[in-house]
Amino acid sequence: MIIAEDVLLLAYDDETGAPDAWVNNLDYRLAGALLVELALEHRVDLAGPGETAADGGAVKEGRVVVRDASPTGHPELDAALGQVAERPRKPADLVEPLAGGLEDRLLERLVDRGVLRREERTVLRFFRTTRWPAEDSAHEAALREHLRAVLLDGVAPAPREAALLAVLQGSGLVSRLVPRERRKDAERRASELAESGWASAAAGKAIDELTATIVAAVIVPAVIIPAATT
Repeated sequence: MIIAEDVLLLAYDDETGAPDAWVNNLDYRLAGALLVELALEHRVDLAGPGETAADGGAVKEGRVVVRDASPTGHPELDAALGQVAERPRKPADLVEPLAGGLEDRLLERLVDRGVLRREERTVLRFFRTTRWPAEDSAHEAALREHLRAVLLDGVAPAPREAALLAVLQGSGLVSRLVPRERRKDAERRASELAESGWASAAAGKAIDELTATIVAAVIVPAVIIPAATT
């Protein structure tokens, strides 16, 4: 299961098959999760000072560049890697193109693997809607248990767990992983992890920087977009 799929499973209700109404900018978070995972696998990185592209042209510092173009084994990660390879861009400029249609494609793949099931429903006799309830919730249950241990019991997160919590920052989902009376504790712990440089020891300082930049690119639209619609 890739990080983006974990985000999706946490965001969708197992019974109703609908996304949590309080989750903001889910599509951008899924796109950010792809970039973070590629960084964890050392496939992409932020360009450093004085870096040049394959054609000899200069690459601006802070642009996302490909370090390893070999296939990842997952179609969405491979597609994201291909988009990064098109030209060096800021993380914020990659999030929107990566997000297009991503949620539906991930949902369909989870159905194909027997994790979710697809249900078509008719509302008010005319309007058709699709729901995605759980078919096999074993992975999600284990994931929630691990994340609760990280958030409440002080268990050190694996790099992927820390990356997942970083992507979930500001979504409203972190507090929903724990009992109501422990929500503030969970949010505090998630913030501490985000500020602690969790990846430096395991995966490198550059991944800390890239993750922070990607998460900022995901969270800013979540704040701005609702304000523009009022």
